[in-house]
Amino acid sequence: MGFEVSTKDCSVLSDSEFEAMAQLSVAKSGIFDVGFLSKQRDNWVLHTTIFEGTKLRAYSFFSLERIGGTPAIVMGLADSDGTGKAVKATNLLLAEQFRKAVLAFPDEDVLMCAMLMNSSAYTLFSDLHDVVPRLHYKPTGEERAWAKRIAKRFNVDEYVDEWTFRLKANEEMITGAVNITTKADGNATKEYVALFDGMNPDGGDRIIVCGWAMAEDLASGKLMRILAHNRNTNGL
Repeated sequence: MGFEVSTKDCSVLSDSEFEAMAQLSVAKSGIFDVGFLSKQRDNWVLHTTIFEGTKLRAYSFFSLERIGGTPAIVMGLADSDGTGKAVKATNLLLAEQFRKAVLAFPDEDVLMCAMLMNSSAYTLFSDLHDVVPRLHYKPTGEERAWAKRIAKRFNVDEYVDEWTFRLKANEEMITGAVNITTKADGNATKEYVALFDGMNPDGGDRIIVCGWAMAEDLASGKLMRILAHNRNTNGL
């Protein structure tokens, strides 16, 4: 069965769509309930869903905007169903956001940023350039400044450590948490796993991650082709 990709304005999301998102979360971890999800309607501009038949495999709230004048994909609350099918669904999710970005910001490099809850979500940035944070890497002054800018965009700048990009949320649920997981978790590199050592995601801890989609890769469709053909699709 094929996958259906749909993107719409958050303002037109229906109650049944919020219920489908909540059912996905409850089946996996129960972190995002209907009440919490419905509050995201006013925090984000766009929303993408990936369905396989009637089964929701992944979704993401996001916005295309400029942060300090720089074009950005700001990925908000996002989740996947945690199965092998979620690998392909996540690839389609990313490809759709890149497609929207090239239309919104033609001929410009685009920064993608998110707040991650787990190491497998780091694969969202696998094909981007200059991704930070990285293990055994000291971020530059400009990169540390980006950590602060992105944290401010998420209204959590008081919690961010600009050297590690970690957020301590004092057990507050942060709008924008990315909980993407798949059965490919075991294939996450040691670098990704180590970056999350000592964190308590369920208590609100996050890592801000950002990376660059280059203008030529977006314009040529290179990123979309990589996602379509070169990612792990076990279980499909």
